[in-house]
Amino acid sequence: MEIAAYAEVMRRWLGPEGELEARLNPIHALERGEMEVPDFERLLARELTARTGVEHDPTDLLARMFEEFEHAHDMNALVRRARRLGIRTALLSNSWGDYYPRDLWDGMFDVVVISGEVGMRKPEPGIFALTLDRLGLPAQRCVFVDDLGHNIEAAAALGLAGVHHTGYDATLRELEALFGVDLG
Repeated sequence: MEIAAYAEVMRRWLGPEGELEARLNPIHALERGEMEVPDFERLLARELTARTGVEHDPTDLLARMFEEFEHAHDMNALVRRARRLGIRTALLSNSWGDYYPRDLWDGMFDVVVISGEVGMRKPEPGIFALTLDRLGLPAQRCVFVDDLGHNIEAAAALGLAGVHHTGYDATLRELEALFGVDLG
């Protein structure tokens, strides 16, 4: 798959502010579980074909796309170390189907909230509230780490401390400062 074509389609669907209505935005519909993966894959394949002029097979398109991305093993280890130190951990993820490495999660998270399973998505306030409720912690005692600024802003508006993840080292330093522990 051509990553540049994929990125262009995603930028167009998300719009300049990253927030179109779900009825217009197939990404948001997929993340909320309002659109089935095969329907999204057909739509994405059509868009990629139109953009590149090369026929894209929709079959397992998302699985093939996710093969292109590496798992953040260093971040996984960081979460495990935090949890071993008694810090409660949660995964709050906008889903694109069930392509999660769930087999790697044993001992990692106290709570897992997947958008397509709960019918909400980041940055909607309700999905943060649900995650906090399942954690049993108030927002003021929690830190939210994400690679998208608008998700950080939404979490901060609800009282969570936000860490904009741009790289492992910076995130590690911020979390160590916020929790007052050595996570390295």
